[in-house]
Amino acid sequence: MRVIEPWVARPLRSFLTESAARLTLLMTGSGQVIAQHGFAGALDLMATAALGAGIMASSQEIAHQMGWPPFRTMVHQGQHQGHFLAAFGTPRGTLIGLVVFGPETSLGLVQVFFEQLVNDLVAAAPPEVAPKEVLALDFERELNASLRALFGR
Repeated sequence: MRVIEPWVARPLRSFLTESAARLTLLMTGSGQVIAQHGFAGALDLMATAALGAGIMASSQEIAHQMGWPPFRTMVHQGQHQGHFLAAFGTPRGTLIGLVVFGPETSLGLVQVFFEQLVNDLVAAAPPEVAPKEVLALDFERELNASLRALFGR
């Protein structure tokens, strides 16, 4: 498990233990990775984050176009594994969780433990901080620090 935001570590660790998820990804609505578990490489991780955020955004827009309330969760199940994708609010803004699970667990258990994860994250989240002006120099330094933290380099 790797985390960028330290406040998500304990809730995510508990979720992973209880749910038996194979892969888990927490990201912002724009696909910025906050925490991950089980991804083999950076390309897989970044592509999955971008796709997960895009799926949620497009699904919510479909709901909007139809005059429906936004979709908050999506589930796809195959013969050998499934994935659960959900958007949820925290004091730090909307986050998206992606959970890939296999036959060693069930969708119902993933949903129950994901709900607990959301509650734990909401309780653990520090208050939202006012955005600061981003300078190109700051961006590169912060990006490199985030990548080092995420990939342990």
